[in-house]
Amino acid sequence: MRYIEQTSQEDDHHLRARKDAQEFGLVTPDVSTGQLLALLAASVATEANSSGIAATPAAGIIGLYLVDGLGSDGHLTFIDPEHEHQNHAKEVFRAAGHSHFRFLPSRPLDVMGRLATDSYRIVVGDVPALDLATFIDAAWPLIQSGGVLVLLDSLFDGLVGDPSRTDRELVSAREADEKLRGFDDALVARLPLGSGAIVAYKR
Repeated sequence: MRYIEQTSQEDDHHLRARKDAQEFGLVTPDVSTGQLLALLAASVATEANSSGIAATPAAGIIGLYLVDGLGSDGHLTFIDPEHEHQNHAKEVFRAAGHSHFRFLPSRPLDVMGRLATDSYRIVVGDVPALDLATFIDAAWPLIQSGGVLVLLDSLFDGLVGDPSRTDRELVSAREADEKLRGFDDALVARLPLGSGAIVAYKR
């Protein structure tokens, strides 16, 4: 909505992070999606734990929104194999005064199995559709009860609901959505943000 865009101004750090990502040709969350990430992070952070994971090439802009919610004491782990993406994100975080972060220069599925289980309040995945189901399997054990998993741009603008579409990416996204909705300990919402976001609360 135009009203939301007109009344939601990003600061210089967010604008720089967004510009850096767009210069690399990366998909970036719009302001509404960023605000949702901040709100979710704030809602699940606790005094004892404000840790999160972001598996995304757009670490700068997504990370800043997560920190908006987690607060200055929030600890974030970023996973992406591209060093250049990470270097730009590090510069943005330091300029914004954030120091509680680490970068793992790996493919998410190669490293998530080595992270501590039951340790994170929010995990954000911005991963290829073919990896979604495996990413869910890797991310879910890492999230504490009361935490959330967010899968950005994972519903192909609703085309996952068209059974006549049988190309591999759409089938993978459809199966991942069905997998997550089948978890007994998950409360799932699908939202019309980006090309479709999935948010799962872990009971």
